[in-house]
Amino acid sequence: MSVDRVEETEGAEHEIAVTAMAAATAVRYYSVAPGVRLNVRSGPGTTYSIVDVLPEGAEVAILCQTPGTTIAGPYGTSNIWDSIANGKYVSDAYVLTGSDGYVRPRCSV
Repeated sequence: MSVDRVEETEGAEHEIAVTAMAAATAVRYYSVAPGVRLNVRSGPGTTYSIVDVLPEGAEVAILCQTPGTTIAGPYGTSNIWDSIANGKYVSDAYVLTGSDGYVRPRCSV
Protein backbone atom coordinates (compact mmCIF):
# COMPACT_ATOMS: atom_id res chain seq x y z
CA MET A 1 0.00 0.00 0.00
CA SER A 2 1.12 3.54 -0.54
CA VAL A 3 0.06 6.74 1.14
CA ASP A 4 -1.00 9.38 -1.36
CA ARG A 5 -1.36 12.28 1.08
CA VAL A 6 -2.34 13.30 4.60
CA GLU A 7 -4.95 16.03 4.93
CA GLU A 8 -6.26 18.00 7.87
CA THR A 9 -10.06 17.90 7.94
CA GLU A 10 -12.71 19.41 10.19
CA GLY A 11 -13.98 17.09 12.87
CA ALA A 12 -11.17 14.60 12.44
CA GLU A 13 -7.56 14.66 13.48
CA HIS A 14 -6.16 13.32 10.21
CA GLU A 15 -7.47 11.63 7.14
CA ILE A 16 -5.15 9.36 5.17
CA ALA A 17 -5.90 8.47 1.57
CA VAL A 18 -4.43 5.03 0.89
CA THR A 19 -4.20 3.43 -2.52
CA ALA A 20 -3.46 -0.27 -2.93
CA MET A 21 -0.43 -0.73 -5.16
CA ALA A 22 -2.10 -3.61 -6.99
CA ALA A 23 -5.09 -1.46 -7.95
CA ALA A 24 -2.81 1.06 -9.61
CA THR A 25 -1.03 -1.61 -11.66
CA ALA A 26 -2.56 -2.61 -14.99
CA VAL A 27 -3.01 -6.32 -15.71
CA ARG A 28 -0.50 -7.61 -18.25
CA TYR A 29 -0.66 -10.98 -20.00
CA TYR A 30 2.42 -13.06 -20.81
CA SER A 31 2.65 -15.83 -23.43
CA VAL A 32 3.41 -19.42 -22.51
CA ALA A 33 6.13 -21.01 -24.68
CA PRO A 34 4.84 -22.07 -28.13
CA GLY A 35 3.78 -25.71 -28.49
CA VAL A 36 3.70 -26.26 -24.71
CA ARG A 37 0.82 -27.57 -22.62
CA LEU A 38 1.90 -26.20 -19.25
CA ASN A 39 1.19 -27.88 -15.92
CA VAL A 40 -0.32 -25.58 -13.30
CA ARG A 41 0.62 -26.62 -9.77
CA SER A 42 -0.85 -25.91 -6.34
CA GLY A 43 2.45 -24.42 -5.14
CA PRO A 44 5.83 -23.20 -6.42
CA GLY A 45 7.47 -26.50 -7.29
CA THR A 46 7.25 -29.90 -8.92
CA THR A 47 6.43 -31.60 -5.60
CA TYR A 48 3.06 -29.80 -5.56
CA SER A 49 0.06 -31.43 -7.23
CA ILE A 50 -1.04 -30.56 -10.76
CA VAL A 51 -4.33 -28.65 -10.53
CA ASP A 52 -4.75 -27.66 -14.19
CA VAL A 53 -3.04 -27.77 -17.59
CA LEU A 54 -2.82 -24.70 -19.80
CA PRO A 55 -3.42 -25.35 -23.51
CA GLU A 56 -0.93 -24.50 -26.25
CA GLY A 57 -0.97 -20.77 -27.03
CA ALA A 58 -2.15 -19.79 -23.55
CA GLU A 59 -1.44 -16.40 -22.00
CA VAL A 60 -1.29 -15.80 -18.25
CA ALA A 61 -1.61 -12.80 -15.96
CA ILE A 62 1.07 -12.98 -13.27
CA LEU A 63 -0.26 -11.79 -9.91
CA CYS A 64 3.02 -12.22 -8.02
CA GLN A 65 6.19 -14.34 -8.12
CA THR A 66 8.01 -16.52 -5.60
CA PRO A 67 11.08 -18.78 -5.48
CA GLY A 68 10.62 -22.55 -5.71
CA THR A 69 11.95 -25.60 -7.55
CA THR A 70 14.55 -24.77 -10.21
CA ILE A 71 13.27 -25.66 -13.69
CA ALA A 72 14.99 -25.66 -17.12
CA GLY A 73 12.60 -24.57 -19.86
CA PRO A 74 12.41 -22.79 -23.21
CA TYR A 75 13.19 -19.43 -21.57
CA GLY A 76 16.16 -20.55 -19.50
CA THR A 77 16.67 -22.10 -16.09
CA SER A 78 14.82 -20.43 -13.24
CA ASN A 79 13.64 -20.99 -9.68
CA ILE A 80 10.96 -18.29 -10.10
CA TRP A 81 7.34 -19.44 -10.05
CA ASP A 82 4.47 -17.26 -11.25
CA SER A 83 1.21 -17.14 -9.32
CA ILE A 84 -1.55 -16.95 -11.95
CA ALA A 85 -4.48 -17.35 -9.52
CA ASN A 86 -5.01 -18.24 -5.88
CA GLY A 87 -3.23 -21.58 -5.38
CA LYS A 88 -2.11 -21.84 -9.03
CA TYR A 89 1.56 -21.59 -10.04
CA VAL A 90 3.56 -22.10 -13.24
CA SER A 91 7.32 -22.13 -13.76
CA ASP A 92 8.63 -18.82 -15.08
CA ALA A 93 11.01 -20.82 -17.34
CA TYR A 94 7.96 -21.46 -19.56
CA VAL A 95 6.55 -17.91 -19.58
CA LEU A 96 7.88 -15.18 -21.88
CA THR A 97 8.34 -12.26 -19.48
CA GLY A 98 11.33 -10.69 -21.25
CA SER A 99 13.42 -10.97 -18.08
CA ASP A 100 15.51 -13.53 -16.19
CA GLY A 101 14.41 -11.92 -12.92
CA TYR A 102 11.25 -10.87 -11.17
CA VAL A 103 8.77 -8.79 -13.20
CA ARG A 104 6.01 -8.69 -10.57
CA PRO A 105 6.01 -8.25 -6.79
CA ARG A 106 7.02 -11.17 -4.56
CA CYS A 107 4.09 -13.21 -3.28
CA SER A 108 3.31 -12.61 0.39
CA VAL A 109 3.52 -15.57 2.70
